[in-house]
Amino acid sequence: MSDHDHPGTSRPLPPRLDPRAGRASRHTAGDRTGRTDHSRLAVGARVVAGLLSLVLLGTSGWGWHLGRVADASVNRTNAIPTSGNEQTVDSGEAMNLLLVGSDSRASASEEELAQLNTEANAGTNTDTMILVHVPADGSAASFVSFPRDSYVEIPGYGWDKLNAAYAYGRQEAPDGASDAAVQAAGAQLLIQTLSSLTGLRIDHYAEVDLLGFFKLSSVVGGVEVNLCEAAKDSFSGVDLPAGVQTISGEQALSFVRQRHGLPRGDFDRIIRQQTFIAGMIRKMLSDNVLLDLGKQRELVQAAAEALTVDQSLDLFSLASQMQSVTPGSIEFQTVPYVGDSTDDAGRYILELEDEDALHAFFAELDAEPEAPAEETTTPEAPATAAPSDVSVEVYNGSGTSGLAGSAGTALTGAGFDVTLTANADSSDYTVTEVRYAAGDEALANTLLAQVPGATLTAADDATSGTVQLVLGSDFNGVGQALTVQPAAPTTEGADQRTAADTGCIN
Repeated sequence: MSDHDHPGTSRPLPPRLDPRAGRASRHTAGDRTGRTDHSRLAVGARVVAGLLSLVLLGTSGWGWHLGRVADASVNRTNAIPTSGNEQTVDSGEAMNLLLVGSDSRASASEEELAQLNTEANAGTNTDTMILVHVPADGSAASFVSFPRDSYVEIPGYGWDKLNAAYAYGRQEAPDGASDAAVQAAGAQLLIQTLSSLTGLRIDHYAEVDLLGFFKLSSVVGGVEVNLCEAAKDSFSGVDLPAGVQTISGEQALSFVRQRHGLPRGDFDRIIRQQTFIAGMIRKMLSDNVLLDLGKQRELVQAAAEALTVDQSLDLFSLASQMQSVTPGSIEFQTVPYVGDSTDDAGRYILELEDEDALHAFFAELDAEPEAPAEETTTPEAPATAAPSDVSVEVYNGSGTSGLAGSAGTALTGAGFDVTLTANADSSDYTVTEVRYAAGDEALANTLLAQVPGATLTAADDATSGTVQLVLGSDFNGVGQALTVQPAAPTTEGADQRTAADTGCIN
């Protein structure tokens, strides 16, 4: 990528706007303390928690009232650009909303800052960026996370990390511009960047600050999460046991901000963010929230104070559109990527898939799953033969000494004609095979019934009239099901969960 323009060298940002200042890559700990790292929170949950506290109240007259109250009191910004936000991917009438997490703590009191173990900050960093895609019928929602180090082309600035787009945009605001104008400039360049990347038009924008997330997670009474192992990290301050537990406030912040000590660094942190969002959704859809008018009022008040949305977003209309959504129809993913790399300046970056692959991915977000083909006839049972008519050669490829002999003895006892037991050409077979010559399907099916799950293979070198059984490391004995092999590794960026998933995470 050496032919790309790098604004890190040609158009440097002032320190107050540079989102990379003082940062370490996800491979090193860097020089961080418990206090300064709070200014680098990547808290996707704080974004969606605020938004959903409004949109999930659209099912009653009280929800209508609160939605109108929220519409009237929420902060607004001119976030949607008039150009550079065109849709080149066909997604019909779907709605796309960009959720951004800001580390701003400008409105926090001294007491709240102490509780968060952080300092006052106007906030220019956007380490959390999630695209929410809602199909026209409102039956589902896809949340796609964008890692902060994604290497993208920022309009007017060349190639850089995605989290630089917001800061570059703020830099474009004229001297003396209001805070709202500076915020709008940052949002517009970020939207232009992501619209070009995804091929989608970004219809709406929502930004939530740190303090808002803290309040919201506390108002709902905490969110249930499930850790595979205990988590303890001095950088984030997290200290949680393994297993299912309810967290809120400062614990929630520590949980979603940890990346050191996790197997995949920022990617596991994204999974935590998505898991917390899912837990918040389940909590808000529970009876103890939906039927508690006082709690709903608190949620709307806290969210309206924390949220900044674009000028045209009608929160109640969004609530009405999404009221049929269930946790199982809300899907969380990470943008497809190729792998780790470095740019010309030696900085850590994440290379995404090429434009065609990304556009194809986003075009499929609301595609209807293919219905299974209807069976027009009942399939015939496979042809078999009497065991005594089946000649079998048993080959041991499992690496376990003597397995061919014991398997041969068991097959003889089951009535088969075992003509040979020997070692296979390799001891590295992981999957047991039943190999046969063309025309011997009935013989092979008879033997296959004795090794459930084995691979049935027509082999050119098999002898007609004789079936070969090649034992792999998954073989557990004649008549026993094979050991289930681990799933094949997923491709990069293929993490996928729904809001209904409650399995443990890192």
